[in-house]
Amino acid sequence: MTAVSVIVPAHNASATIADTLATLRSEAETIGEVILVDDSSTDNTAAVAADAASRLALPLRVVQSGCRDAGGSRNLALTEARFPWIYMIDADDLHLEGGLRTLLSKTRARPGVDMVVGAYRRRTDGQDRQFKTPAGYMAAGLANASAYLEGRIRSIAVGSALVSRHAVGDTRFPTGLAYDEDTLFWARVMSKASLEIVTRPIMIYLVSSERSDDRFVTKPARRFLEWRLALRELADCGIPKLSLKAREGIVALKIARVHYARGDLETAAKFLTVAEAAPKVTTDIWRCMRYRLKIAVRRRFPTHRIQLQRA
Repeated sequence: MTAVSVIVPAHNASATIADTLATLRSEAETIGEVILVDDSSTDNTAAVAADAASRLALPLRVVQSGCRDAGGSRNLALTEARFPWIYMIDADDLHLEGGLRTLLSKTRARPGVDMVVGAYRRRTDGQDRQFKTPAGYMAAGLANASAYLEGRIRSIAVGSALVSRHAVGDTRFPTGLAYDEDTLFWARVMSKASLEIVTRPIMIYLVSSERSDDRFVTKPARRFLEWRLALRELADCGIPKLSLKAREGIVALKIARVHYARGDLETAAKFLTVAEAAPKVTTDIWRCMRYRLKIAVRRRFPTHRIQLQRA
């Protein structure tokens, strides 16, 4: 029975989109539609996708977009989606065979569940690492959203979750942000959703560490303030301010680590100050202390080569 609208945002993805669609072939019996949002591509993304979908017998719909924003593209597809369940995957990631059926099986085993989250594999610069299903979920509601923002639940990869169209409702991804828009979307959905988890990996999330870190380097103060404003809007769905403040610290620490690794000690120190002021788990307290010491040592001995360690 077809039950799922699959959403794929794409920008100049002609080199990867056919492989992404091919990994969905084994789930064809559960897929009612694949909505490809071709966002301002200047290559032949749409044509490659259409050809692949025809060969794979996947029900593809191409929607043109000019927003130049993955969140905006997903929002457009959420408005277009026709089926009761939503599954989102990026145009350069890979679905694992049987993953979607596994997620759906949980919705049938537990009527009333709004969202199912699975494990995933993260491939960073060609190196694989498996992330287990996030532990610590409650049955439903604000406790999940708070724990997620505070880092007590591991991040959800977009392609590792299935969510009902009813639970999404009018919730949309923030747009125009350089990072973390996925977290804000999931937190808002989780604040009102009943959840279930599966231990099986659902997808492979492909990451370039350089490109990922680059998001934090361009106009870091301005982008952080823009993101923080969007984060604080989550207060309107009842998420405690302490949870929002904790998220500020997590992201600030990440930015500080990137700038430290690239030798910008002044910016690293400024963001570390933000991280130190936020509520933190024990591991982040130690990370802040370690990076404060590293910055002090490099300032004291600026010509001495220090081996960087990833926290």
